[in-house]
Amino acid sequence: MSGLRIAEIFTSIQGEGAWLGTPSVFVRVSGCNLRCSWCDTPYASWAPEGPVMTIDEIVEKVLESSTSHAVLTGGEPMLFEPIVELADRLHARGRTITVETAGTVYRDLSCNLMSISPKLANSTPDDCAWRDRHERDRSSPDVLKRLIEAYPYQLKFVVDPERDLEADLVEIAAIVAAGGAEPGRVFLMAEGTDAVTLHRRQRALVEVCLSRGYRLTPRLHVDLFGNTRGT
Repeated sequence: MSGLRIAEIFTSIQGEGAWLGTPSVFVRVSGCNLRCSWCDTPYASWAPEGPVMTIDEIVEKVLESSTSHAVLTGGEPMLFEPIVELADRLHARGRTITVETAGTVYRDLSCNLMSISPKLANSTPDDCAWRDRHERDRSSPDVLKRLIEAYPYQLKFVVDPERDLEADLVEIAAIVAAGGAEPGRVFLMAEGTDAVTLHRRQRALVEVCLSRGYRLTPRLHVDLFGNTRGT
């Protein structure tokens, strides 16, 4: 019987991207092929935790929520083949499905919004055993292009305007062009895990979005609840 290691399942609002503010039930799959230096969910990446649940158990838990949107997130949910069955079964039960992914793995599954967050050079950790592996695996242009062509999509890029912004923007422009993405589907999201830092950095990104046709996304859940699990 197939299953997935699950760090947490909770109901909240979507805090980022095009469906900002939408009530959603989140299924956080534990396990990731990358190790971002600024990762805000180390319990699903750097130190994966949680029980292995069957797809039946996960579906039952998700259906306890009255919300119509389900977000499959991680970690990296697309790493695991059972995510296909989970997405398909939840979609068949009337749920609108968002998949949050770094865009390094392709799978055919039910998905109403493929929320892709390609990892820039700013994500590579320093001085650790994962550095070379992360740098090698963080970018998969062919996979990204397939995802953009196959699904309704958005691209979210984590940037810190107070550090190497121009380098980030050059890399973003190259990724957008190579993937054939529309600028209006590109979101810039400030790096940070507290409201004061996020607000300051978001303000610094306004002119960039105005000049390039990108969109600015806050991290509304951090604004409302802080950097806490289950929100």
